[in-house]
Amino acid sequence: MDLSATTELLGVTKRAAQKAIQLASRDGKEAFLRLRVTAGGCSGFGYKLSFESGSDPGDHVVEAHGLKVLIDSKSAPIVAGSTLEFSDAMLGGGFKVNNPQAVHECACGESFSI
Repeated sequence: MDLSATTELLGVTKRAAQKAIQLASRDGKEAFLRLRVTAGGCSGFGYKLSFESGSDPGDHVVEAHGLKVLIDSKSAPIVAGSTLEFSDAMLGGGFKVNNPQAVHECACGESFSI
């Protein structure tokens, strides 16, 4: 599936990239951040972020501001056109995926539906 022909797969803000790189280096890892869509939560889907040592066959690799984001082929159509952001806010802060395809988000902000 060639997502680049229709829309950018994932945008990453500079602040999100900087924070991910900072967290990865603190753990002594290279900046490979995996973004995965998981089934479950109040609204049907959720996001999972984790650091990886490299990509798997079939992964989409998005490079932005020195960060490599890995997205598996099943998650790619769901996150297409989204932006990974980071906020330092005391309440509601952290990493957030701003997904224009999400038609509903749970009140807790942890799950969504498309």
